[in-house]
Amino acid sequence: MKESFHFRTKLGLELVIPLVVVIGTVAALALFESHSYFIFSMILLFLGSILFLMYDTTYKIDQNRLIIRFSILYRTSISIQEIKRIKETNNPLSSPAASLDRLDIRYGKSGSVLISPKDKQAFIDAIISINPQVEVIYKKKK
Repeated sequence: MKESFHFRTKLGLELVIPLVVVIGTVAALALFESHSYFIFSMILLFLGSILFLMYDTTYKIDQNRLIIRFSILYRTSISIQEIKRIKETNNPLSSPAASLDRLDIRYGKSGSVLISPKDKQAFIDAIISINPQVEVIYKKKK
């Protein structure tokens, strides 16, 4: 029986800071312009919920499965034997990743998912230990 590995998502400031600035500004305007503590509280609750969802994103390698969980909103399971390629990318498409420092995982005939594990190399090593046939493409170092 193989080990189980857990990886948390990397929280990228390039996503968190703009989110906090924009929603925080709207909250401040709601408070100072309309003096509505209720609207201010609801906006801050919304911001906290988004940040929690981002933080609660995990990637688990359990036996021969990669389980991707985006809090309570999204969960998928991929057979590691079906993974063809892992490529480093900064692709900004919507995905269960809280950073733009991502891995593009291609699997099956046409499956693809973008994730952002905090320790990318340990994640790649864990996948390769189960399926050594996976092609890994790293970004070129500058």
